[in-house]
Amino acid sequence: MNKKFIALAVAAAAFGTTAQAVELYNNDGSTFSVGGHFTVGLGDSESTSGGVNSVSPRINFEATQDLGNGWTADTKAEFQTNLLDGGANSFTTRLGYIGVGHEEFGRVAAGTQWSPYYAAAGIADLPIAFANDFLYDNHGALGTGRADAMVAYTNGFDFDNAGSLFVGLGWQGANDFQNKDVDGKPIVGANYDLGQRGQIALGYEIAGFGVNYAYTGGDISSTVQSIDDKAQSHVVSANYGTYGKGLYVAGVYAMNDYMNSYEGIQLKDTKAYEAILAYGLSNSLNLSINYEAVQNDGNTIGAGYEGETIYATTAIQAEYDVTSRLRAYAGYEFDLEGTGEFKNDNARDNVWMAGVRFFL
Repeated sequence: MNKKFIALAVAAAAFGTTAQAVELYNNDGSTFSVGGHFTVGLGDSESTSGGVNSVSPRINFEATQDLGNGWTADTKAEFQTNLLDGGANSFTTRLGYIGVGHEEFGRVAAGTQWSPYYAAAGIADLPIAFANDFLYDNHGALGTGRADAMVAYTNGFDFDNAGSLFVGLGWQGANDFQNKDVDGKPIVGANYDLGQRGQIALGYEIAGFGVNYAYTGGDISSTVQSIDDKAQSHVVSANYGTYGKGLYVAGVYAMNDYMNSYEGIQLKDTKAYEAILAYGLSNSLNLSINYEAVQNDGNTIGAGYEGETIYATTAIQAEYDVTSRLRAYAGYEFDLEGTGEFKNDNARDNVWMAGVRFFL
Protein backbone atom coordinates (compact mmCIF):
# COMPACT_ATOMS: atom_id res chain seq x y z
CA MET A 1 0.00 0.00 0.00
CA ASN A 2 1.29 3.44 -0.90
CA LYS A 3 0.74 5.68 2.14
CA LYS A 4 1.40 8.90 0.26
CA PHE A 5 -1.20 7.98 -2.37
CA ILE A 6 -3.83 7.68 0.35
CA ALA A 7 -3.00 10.83 2.26
CA LEU A 8 -2.16 13.16 -0.61
CA ALA A 9 -4.27 12.04 -3.56
CA VAL A 10 -6.62 15.02 -3.31
CA ALA A 11 -4.13 17.49 -1.86
CA ALA A 12 -1.64 16.96 -4.69
CA ALA A 13 -4.21 17.98 -7.28
CA ALA A 14 -5.08 21.08 -5.29
CA PHE A 15 -1.54 22.38 -4.73
CA GLY A 16 0.04 21.62 -8.09
CA THR A 17 3.78 21.29 -8.32
CA THR A 18 5.04 22.75 -5.04
CA ALA A 19 3.01 21.81 -1.98
CA GLN A 20 5.41 23.24 0.59
CA ALA A 21 5.21 23.56 4.35
CA VAL A 22 7.67 24.23 7.15
CA GLU A 23 7.66 21.59 9.89
CA LEU A 24 7.97 23.38 13.21
CA TYR A 25 7.61 20.40 15.53
CA ASN A 26 8.21 16.65 15.31
CA ASN A 27 8.41 14.62 18.50
CA ASP A 28 6.92 11.40 19.90
CA GLY A 29 4.74 10.82 16.84
CA SER A 30 3.35 14.38 16.77
CA THR A 31 4.06 16.93 14.04
CA PHE A 32 3.04 20.54 13.44
CA SER A 33 3.70 22.52 10.26
CA VAL A 34 2.80 25.85 8.65
CA GLY A 35 2.34 26.26 4.91
CA GLY A 36 0.54 28.13 2.17
CA HIS A 37 1.57 30.98 -0.10
CA PHE A 38 1.11 34.68 -0.76
CA THR A 39 0.50 35.53 -4.41
CA VAL A 40 0.24 39.00 -5.95
CA GLY A 41 0.51 40.39 -9.45
CA LEU A 42 -0.43 43.10 -11.89
CA GLY A 43 -3.40 42.50 -14.14
CA ASP A 44 -5.58 44.23 -16.68
CA SER A 45 -8.41 43.53 -19.09
CA GLU A 46 -10.32 45.37 -21.75
CA SER A 47 -13.10 46.16 -19.26
CA THR A 48 -10.99 47.37 -16.29
CA SER A 49 -8.24 49.86 -15.62
CA GLY A 50 -5.96 47.21 -14.12
CA GLY A 51 -4.02 47.25 -10.88
CA VAL A 52 -2.57 44.95 -8.25
CA ASN A 53 -4.34 41.60 -7.82
CA SER A 54 -4.00 38.66 -5.47
CA VAL A 55 -4.44 35.02 -6.50
CA SER A 56 -5.93 32.96 -3.65
CA PRO A 57 -3.24 33.71 -1.04
CA ARG A 58 -3.57 31.40 1.94
CA ILE A 59 -1.94 30.25 5.16
CA ASN A 60 -2.49 26.83 6.68
CA PHE A 61 -1.69 24.95 9.86
CA GLU A 62 -1.44 21.17 9.87
CA ALA A 63 -0.81 18.67 12.66
CA THR A 64 -0.57 14.88 12.78
CA GLN A 65 -0.55 12.37 15.61
CA ASP A 66 0.63 8.76 15.43
CA LEU A 67 -2.11 6.66 17.07
CA GLY A 68 -0.21 3.37 16.81
CA ASN A 69 -0.93 0.16 14.93
CA GLY A 70 -0.71 1.97 11.58
CA TRP A 71 -3.30 4.64 12.44
CA THR A 72 -2.63 8.38 12.13
CA ALA A 73 -4.83 11.37 12.98
CA ASP A 74 -4.43 14.62 11.06
CA THR A 75 -6.03 18.04 11.14
CA LYS A 76 -5.73 21.11 8.96
CA ALA A 77 -7.00 24.68 9.03
CA GLU A 78 -6.44 26.88 5.99
CA PHE A 79 -7.46 30.51 5.63
CA GLN A 80 -7.54 32.78 2.61
CA THR A 81 -5.74 36.00 3.48
CA ASN A 82 -6.59 39.54 2.41
CA LEU A 83 -3.41 41.16 1.10
CA LEU A 84 -4.93 44.19 -0.62
CA ASP A 85 -7.74 45.76 1.43
CA GLY A 86 -6.36 47.53 4.49
CA GLY A 87 -8.80 47.53 7.41
CA ALA A 88 -10.95 44.75 5.94
CA ASN A 89 -11.33 41.23 7.35
CA SER A 90 -8.02 39.40 7.10
CA PHE A 91 -9.04 35.73 7.00
CA THR A 92 -11.81 33.57 5.54
CA THR A 93 -12.01 29.78 5.81
CA ARG A 94 -10.80 27.67 2.89
CA LEU A 95 -10.27 24.33 4.64
CA GLY A 96 -10.87 22.92 8.10
CA TYR A 97 -11.05 19.21 8.90
CA ILE A 98 -9.97 16.33 11.10
CA GLY A 99 -9.04 12.97 9.58
CA VAL A 100 -8.06 9.50 10.76
CA GLY A 101 -6.25 7.16 8.39
CA HIS A 102 -4.60 3.78 8.13
CA GLU A 103 -2.07 2.65 5.54
CA GLU A 104 -4.31 -0.28 4.53
CA PHE A 105 -7.84 0.70 5.52
CA GLY A 106 -7.82 4.22 4.09
CA ARG A 107 -8.74 7.56 5.60
CA VAL A 108 -11.93 9.25 6.84
CA ALA A 109 -12.07 13.03 7.23
CA ALA A 110 -14.82 15.42 8.33
CA GLY A 111 -15.02 19.14 7.68
CA THR A 112 -14.46 21.51 4.76
CA GLN A 113 -12.01 19.73 2.45
CA TRP A 114 -11.05 19.08 -1.15
CA SER A 115 -13.69 16.65 -2.36
CA PRO A 116 -13.14 13.23 -3.95
CA TYR A 117 -14.92 14.66 -7.03
CA TYR A 118 -12.18 17.27 -7.34
CA ALA A 119 -9.51 14.54 -7.38
CA ALA A 120 -10.96 13.51 -10.76
CA ALA A 121 -12.16 16.87 -12.08
CA GLY A 122 -9.28 19.09 -10.93
CA ILE A 123 -6.41 17.51 -12.88
CA ALA A 124 -6.25 20.52 -15.25
CA ASP A 125 -6.73 23.13 -12.51
CA LEU A 126 -3.01 23.79 -12.09
CA PRO A 127 -1.65 27.08 -13.55
CA ILE A 128 -1.46 30.04 -11.18
CA ALA A 129 -3.11 32.80 -13.20
CA PHE A 130 -5.85 31.14 -15.29
CA ALA A 131 -7.21 27.65 -14.66
CA ASN A 132 -10.50 25.77 -14.26
CA ASP A 133 -13.37 28.17 -13.44
CA PHE A 134 -16.49 26.02 -13.86
CA LEU A 135 -15.53 23.77 -10.93
CA TYR A 136 -15.91 26.70 -8.54
CA ASP A 137 -19.52 27.56 -9.36
CA ASN A 138 -20.99 27.25 -5.81
CA HIS A 139 -18.41 24.51 -5.23
CA GLY A 140 -18.66 24.52 -1.43
CA ALA A 141 -22.35 23.61 -1.38
CA LEU A 142 -22.29 21.39 -4.50
CA GLY A 143 -19.08 19.59 -3.52
CA THR A 144 -17.11 20.14 -6.74
CA GLY A 145 -14.06 21.82 -5.20
CA ARG A 146 -13.55 22.60 -1.53
CA ALA A 147 -16.68 20.91 -0.23
CA ASP A 148 -18.35 22.43 2.83
CA ALA A 149 -19.16 20.20 5.82
CA MET A 150 -18.26 16.95 4.10
CA VAL A 151 -17.47 13.48 5.41
CA ALA A 152 -15.13 11.75 2.97
CA TYR A 153 -13.45 8.36 2.72
CA THR A 154 -10.39 7.88 0.48
CA ASN A 155 -8.11 4.94 -0.12
CA GLY A 156 -5.34 3.99 -2.51
CA PHE A 157 -4.16 0.61 -3.73
CA ASP A 158 -0.68 0.22 -5.19
CA PHE A 159 -0.24 -2.74 -7.54
CA ASP A 160 3.47 -2.12 -8.25
CA ASN A 161 4.05 -2.37 -12.02
CA ALA A 162 0.33 -2.88 -12.60
CA GLY A 163 -0.48 0.69 -11.51
CA SER A 164 -2.45 2.20 -8.66
CA LEU A 165 -6.15 2.69 -7.89
CA PHE A 166 -7.76 5.61 -6.04
CA VAL A 167 -11.25 5.33 -4.47
CA GLY A 168 -13.14 8.20 -2.85
CA LEU A 169 -16.60 8.61 -1.29
CA GLY A 170 -18.19 11.78 0.06
CA TRP A 171 -21.38 12.91 1.83
CA GLN A 172 -22.78 16.34 2.67
CA GLY A 173 -25.88 17.23 4.68
CA ALA A 174 -28.64 19.56 3.52
CA ASN A 175 -27.38 23.01 2.54
CA ASP A 176 -28.32 26.13 0.59
CA PHE A 177 -26.65 28.81 -1.52
CA GLN A 178 -27.38 32.15 -3.13
CA ASN A 179 -26.03 32.99 -6.58
CA LYS A 180 -23.91 36.12 -6.99
CA ASP A 181 -23.41 38.62 -9.77
CA VAL A 182 -20.13 39.26 -11.64
CA ASP A 183 -18.98 41.53 -8.80
CA GLY A 184 -19.53 38.84 -6.18
CA LYS A 185 -22.64 40.44 -4.68
CA PRO A 186 -25.62 38.19 -3.77
CA ILE A 187 -28.51 38.36 -6.22
CA VAL A 188 -31.87 38.97 -4.53
CA GLY A 189 -34.11 35.92 -4.97
CA ALA A 190 -31.40 33.66 -6.43
CA ASN A 191 -31.72 31.22 -3.52
CA TYR A 192 -31.50 27.44 -3.78
CA ASP A 193 -32.00 24.65 -1.26
CA LEU A 194 -29.98 21.44 -1.46
CA GLY A 195 -30.82 18.09 0.06
CA GLN A 196 -28.24 15.58 1.22
CA ARG A 197 -25.54 15.02 -1.37
CA GLY A 198 -23.29 12.04 -2.13
CA GLN A 199 -20.34 11.48 -4.43
CA ILE A 200 -17.95 8.81 -5.62
CA ALA A 201 -14.61 9.07 -7.39
CA LEU A 202 -12.41 6.45 -9.03
CA GLY A 203 -8.95 6.90 -10.52
CA TYR A 204 -6.45 4.52 -12.07
CA GLU A 205 -2.84 5.37 -12.95
CA ILE A 206 -0.22 3.31 -14.76
CA ALA A 207 3.05 4.26 -16.45
CA GLY A 208 2.30 7.97 -16.13
CA PHE A 209 -1.20 7.71 -17.64
CA GLY A 210 -4.29 8.32 -15.50
CA VAL A 211 -8.04 7.95 -16.08
CA ASN A 212 -10.71 9.15 -13.66
CA TYR A 213 -14.46 9.19 -13.13
CA ALA A 214 -16.54 10.96 -10.49
CA TYR A 215 -20.20 11.57 -9.70
CA THR A 216 -21.82 14.01 -7.30
CA GLY A 217 -25.55 14.48 -6.84
CA GLY A 218 -28.47 15.38 -4.61
CA ASP A 219 -31.82 17.19 -4.59
CA ILE A 220 -32.16 20.88 -5.48
CA SER A 221 -35.22 23.10 -5.14
CA SER A 222 -36.08 26.75 -5.60
CA THR A 223 -39.38 28.56 -5.35
CA VAL A 224 -38.08 31.45 -7.45
CA GLN A 225 -37.02 29.23 -10.35
CA SER A 226 -39.78 26.68 -9.64
CA ILE A 227 -37.54 23.62 -9.74
CA ASP A 228 -37.55 20.42 -7.69
CA ASP A 229 -34.97 18.17 -9.30
CA LYS A 230 -31.46 16.73 -9.02
CA ALA A 231 -28.28 18.82 -9.09
CA GLN A 232 -25.77 16.30 -10.35
CA SER A 233 -22.62 15.87 -12.37
CA HIS A 234 -20.79 13.03 -14.09
CA VAL A 235 -17.17 13.85 -14.92
CA VAL A 236 -14.54 11.88 -16.80
CA SER A 237 -10.90 12.91 -17.16
CA ALA A 238 -7.54 11.66 -18.30
CA ASN A 239 -3.96 12.85 -17.93
CA TYR A 240 -0.37 11.98 -18.70
CA GLY A 241 2.83 13.03 -16.94
CA THR A 242 3.54 15.33 -13.98
CA TYR A 243 2.76 19.04 -14.16
CA GLY A 244 5.99 21.02 -14.11
CA LYS A 245 8.21 18.08 -15.08
CA GLY A 246 8.42 17.46 -18.81
CA LEU A 247 5.23 16.88 -20.80
CA TYR A 248 1.87 17.12 -19.04
CA VAL A 249 -1.46 16.70 -20.84
CA ALA A 250 -4.91 16.56 -19.24
CA GLY A 251 -8.54 16.79 -20.30
CA VAL A 252 -11.82 17.03 -18.35
CA TYR A 253 -15.41 16.57 -19.56
CA ALA A 254 -18.37 17.16 -17.23
CA MET A 255 -22.08 16.46 -17.86
CA ASN A 256 -24.03 18.66 -15.47
CA ASP A 257 -27.62 19.20 -14.34
CA TYR A 258 -28.23 22.38 -12.31
CA MET A 259 -24.51 22.62 -11.48
CA ASN A 260 -23.63 25.73 -13.52
CA SER A 261 -25.30 29.13 -13.47
CA TYR A 262 -25.85 32.01 -15.87
CA GLU A 263 -26.82 35.49 -14.62
CA GLY A 264 -27.93 33.98 -11.30
CA ILE A 265 -30.01 31.13 -12.74
CA GLN A 266 -29.08 27.46 -12.36
CA LEU A 267 -29.03 25.81 -15.77
CA LYS A 268 -30.85 22.52 -16.34
CA ASP A 269 -28.30 20.90 -18.67
CA THR A 270 -24.72 21.98 -19.36
CA LYS A 271 -21.55 20.40 -20.67
CA ALA A 272 -18.18 21.66 -19.44
CA TYR A 273 -14.76 21.15 -20.96
CA GLU A 274 -11.21 21.80 -19.75
CA ALA A 275 -7.90 20.84 -21.38
CA ILE A 276 -4.26 21.70 -20.72
CA LEU A 277 -0.97 21.07 -22.48
CA ALA A 278 2.16 21.95 -20.49
CA TYR A 279 5.88 21.35 -20.64
CA GLY A 280 8.29 21.82 -17.75
CA LEU A 281 11.95 22.38 -18.61
CA SER A 282 14.84 21.23 -16.43
CA ASN A 283 15.52 24.84 -15.36
CA SER A 284 11.97 24.93 -13.80
CA LEU A 285 10.42 27.06 -16.57
CA ASN A 286 6.95 25.64 -17.17
CA LEU A 287 4.98 26.67 -20.27
CA SER A 288 1.31 25.86 -20.75
CA ILE A 289 -1.77 26.47 -22.85
CA ASN A 290 -5.26 25.65 -21.65
CA TYR A 291 -8.82 25.77 -22.97
CA GLU A 292 -12.13 25.94 -21.12
CA ALA A 293 -15.74 26.10 -22.29
CA VAL A 294 -19.26 25.63 -20.90
CA GLN A 295 -22.13 24.78 -23.25
CA ASN A 296 -25.84 25.17 -22.53
CA ASP A 297 -27.89 22.16 -23.68
CA GLY A 298 -31.19 22.93 -21.95
CA ASN A 299 -33.96 25.52 -22.38
CA THR A 300 -33.87 26.99 -18.87
CA ILE A 301 -33.38 30.54 -20.11
CA GLY A 302 -35.57 30.41 -23.21
CA ALA A 303 -35.59 29.40 -26.85
CA GLY A 304 -32.50 30.09 -28.90
CA TYR A 305 -30.02 29.35 -26.13
CA GLU A 306 -29.98 25.55 -26.51
CA GLY A 307 -26.76 24.03 -27.79
CA GLU A 308 -24.87 27.33 -27.61
CA THR A 309 -21.57 27.96 -25.83
CA ILE A 310 -22.00 30.17 -22.76
CA TYR A 311 -18.33 31.11 -22.61
CA ALA A 312 -14.97 29.85 -23.86
CA THR A 313 -11.43 30.93 -23.02
CA THR A 314 -7.89 29.90 -23.81
CA ALA A 315 -4.76 31.03 -21.97
CA ILE A 316 -1.02 30.87 -22.53
CA GLN A 317 1.05 30.93 -19.35
CA ALA A 318 4.60 30.65 -18.02
CA GLU A 319 5.87 29.90 -14.52
CA TYR A 320 9.48 29.96 -13.29
CA ASP A 321 11.04 29.13 -9.92
CA VAL A 322 13.34 32.03 -9.04
CA THR A 323 14.19 30.13 -5.86
CA SER A 324 12.69 27.06 -4.19
CA ARG A 325 10.20 29.34 -2.42
CA LEU A 326 9.61 32.10 -4.97
CA ARG A 327 7.82 31.49 -8.28
CA ALA A 328 7.28 34.09 -10.99
CA TYR A 329 4.34 33.74 -13.36
CA ALA A 330 2.76 35.46 -16.35
CA GLY A 331 -0.26 34.69 -18.46
CA TYR A 332 -2.64 36.01 -21.11
CA GLU A 333 -6.20 34.75 -21.41
CA PHE A 334 -8.12 35.17 -24.66
CA ASP A 335 -11.88 35.57 -24.35
CA LEU A 336 -13.28 33.38 -27.15
CA GLU A 337 -16.81 34.50 -26.20
CA GLY A 338 -19.96 32.49 -26.38
CA THR A 339 -22.01 31.61 -29.43
CA GLY A 340 -25.53 32.43 -30.62
CA GLU A 341 -27.51 34.34 -28.02
CA PHE A 342 -24.50 34.32 -25.66
CA LYS A 343 -22.18 36.06 -28.12
CA ASN A 344 -21.54 39.77 -27.71
CA ASP A 345 -18.80 41.24 -29.90
CA ASN A 346 -18.69 44.36 -27.72
CA ALA A 347 -18.04 42.39 -24.53
CA ARG A 348 -14.80 40.59 -25.44
CA ASP A 349 -12.59 40.73 -22.35
CA ASN A 350 -9.03 39.46 -22.80
CA VAL A 351 -6.99 39.49 -19.58
CA TRP A 352 -3.27 39.53 -18.76
CA MET A 353 -1.63 38.92 -15.41
CA ALA A 354 1.96 38.72 -14.12
CA GLY A 355 3.38 38.44 -10.64
CA VAL A 356 5.07 36.29 -8.02
CA ARG A 357 4.06 33.54 -5.59
CA PHE A 358 5.95 33.23 -2.29
CA PHE A 359 5.60 29.80 -0.69
CA LEU A 360 5.50 29.88 3.10
